[in-house]
Amino acid sequence: MSATRVLLVTRNLPPLLGGMERLNLQLAMALAERAETHVLGPMGAEAYLPPTVTLHAVPLRPLPRFLASAFARTMALALRLRPEWIVAGSALTAPMALAAARVSGARAAAYAHGLDLAVPHPVYRALWHPAIRRLDRLVANSGYTAGLARALGVPDGRLAIVHPGVDLPPPDPQARARFRVRHGLGERPVLLSVGRLTARKGLREFVREVLPRVVARRPDAVLVVVGDVPKDALHAQAQMPEAILEDARRLGRDRNLRFTGPLVGPALDEAWYAADVHVFPVREIPGDPEGFGMVAIEAAAHGVPTVAYATGGVPDAVAHGQSGYLVPPGDAAAFADAVLRLLDAPLDEAGIRAFAKGFAWEVFGERVRQVLQTTPLPVGGDR
Repeated sequence: MSATRVLLVTRNLPPLLGGMERLNLQLAMALAERAETHVLGPMGAEAYLPPTVTLHAVPLRPLPRFLASAFARTMALALRLRPEWIVAGSALTAPMALAAARVSGARAAAYAHGLDLAVPHPVYRALWHPAIRRLDRLVANSGYTAGLARALGVPDGRLAIVHPGVDLPPPDPQARARFRVRHGLGERPVLLSVGRLTARKGLREFVREVLPRVVARRPDAVLVVVGDVPKDALHAQAQMPEAILEDARRLGRDRNLRFTGPLVGPALDEAWYAADVHVFPVREIPGDPEGFGMVAIEAAAHGVPTVAYATGGVPDAVAHGQSGYLVPPGDAAAFADAVLRLLDAPLDEAGIRAFAKGFAWEVFGERVRQVLQTTPLPVGGDR
């Protein structure tokens, strides 16, 4: 990357929890390896950013306050710092990144996650889509998301695909036993679901439609759910744990379901190591796509295979037959069969981990820097 100073503008940073937040943290760190990096982000993020990154904090809530504060601060910082690139951590902040770039002579880029290109709200489409089309670079998290960008009119010359990355954890031979003892799982087959409990993630439908089919063949199987309802998501319909558990009770499968709540760090690593199969039953919901599926890469990094519906950008995150199995969207019988197949005949763990290595954060950082080094169209050109 040839830039010497970069400004990253994003709402999605810790202390918020989620895949987008982890990605933006890694994005800031990757930029800081080659350039003086400033971040316009939420209060509290300074505890997670490295000392080489300067945070310019604005209030996270409510959303209108964040947008107004972030826009004003971004414009002021662009004029004062004169960065070579202003990067939006998602399409949400793309308009302010573009406006600040135009007044300061910088280039503007954004990282697109899928949903932020598909939000159906007419005001968002009227105001955000033109800004997205005029960016000097749009980095998509998957081939599916790149397709959404092309449908909006983003030229291929300004479009790049950089998949999200993953930490590659060291082996921990005792982690499986520790987690299973703590949660009283013994040697039961463990299906693991990790992530926010939203309608798109499809956990309630999995409990209704897939889990009974698995338990019919493997009565001791248990679904362990790591996660909680979203508290700060902008476009997500929650699935409440109580409702999911009530569905399991009505089906007589409540003994086959456990909720742990959110887990992070070593506690989450232990959950991964304890699992036999990661289940990712993402639903196809118009206007609410799954842009990639970072959690499937996290599973692979721990040697755990994934079964997922082949929807949105998920096929980019699962190597069928190597890191898991992809099944037709909504086909509960095929999903259950794939889970049972993995329980009966596990995939090679070394092959699963090898797939994950191609998504290491170091690879992500280098690809992002390469995208920002490529010469974009001249400022003021055809937009």
